[in-house]
Amino acid sequence: MIRSVVRGTGAALPRRIMKNADFEGMVETSDEWIAQRTGIRQRHIAADDETTASLGEAAARAALADAGLTPDDIDLIVLATSTPNNTFPATAVEIQNRLGMHHGFAFDMQAVCSGFVYAVTTADLYIRGGLAKRVLVIGSETFSRILDWNDRSTCVLFGDGAGALVMEAGEGAGTIADRGVLAASLRSDGAHKDKLFVDGGPSTTGTVGHLRMEGREVFKHAVGMITDVIEATFSAAGISADDLDWFVPHQANKRIIDASAKKLGIAEQKVVVTVDLHGNTSAASVPLALSVAVADGRVKKGDLVLLEAMGGGFTWGAVLVRW
Repeated sequence: MIRSVVRGTGAALPRRIMKNADFEGMVETSDEWIAQRTGIRQRHIAADDETTASLGEAAARAALADAGLTPDDIDLIVLATSTPNNTFPATAVEIQNRLGMHHGFAFDMQAVCSGFVYAVTTADLYIRGGLAKRVLVIGSETFSRILDWNDRSTCVLFGDGAGALVMEAGEGAGTIADRGVLAASLRSDGAHKDKLFVDGGPSTTGTVGHLRMEGREVFKHAVGMITDVIEATFSAAGISADDLDWFVPHQANKRIIDASAKKLGIAEQKVVVTVDLHGNTSAASVPLALSVAVADGRVKKGDLVLLEAMGGGFTWGAVLVRW
């Protein structure tokens, strides 16, 4: 059977690093307060010349180089983002043009922080359906553009960045030993929209708007929703937490990551955590964390890796990959 195998990973981060202490003169907060409640120590903030498209392009080029491929080898680009360069066209086509790629097709996917997990599963379906042989899957965000910098409950949480994977059609025997995407579970529930949203848009206010969040409500739902899709993914693949080599969760809050891993019985040493370095980069958080773990040698060929995310909507999902 056809499997969607990961060939390469890449990442890109803005030049500017903003540490927790930098907020102390802006809003009523402190390094200790932010770190204790979130695990975040710093985040990257995009400059005027750094955009979702430019960061996405840089991450894509890094992933292509890692895979030993060029844009000519790619059939499809799927970009997960909630902060596109323009309302339309899709920022994915801008990245396509930046790469010098004038064939194939490209589109954006909007599922907020779950976007990259949704995009990986979508790319897998295109590959297994025969519509694409190689796909660039990118998560790129510039959340600093939609933050209310006077709101201490949200402005300290988010950062900018991009990560990417190259996925390629491969052959498998149809067993858990195959390399590639093995199982996935996706969910959403619009009843929770008002708990995490942006208060603007073309059809409502005609403005970009700012991010608004009921932090306690998000936290309250997060662990249960995350474990729900992960357990469904385990069931579909016929595995348990003990079989995992690595758990790469959405990097929103260290407390949520720890509570989810504990509830699922995933050992602490198997959890990849980069929230301290990047903050919450929404759809970019999972591929950024992956790129760090691949680059430092933790994630290796043959490892069983679980990706997971939850975001506004609410949306949430998990995907299991044999590296």
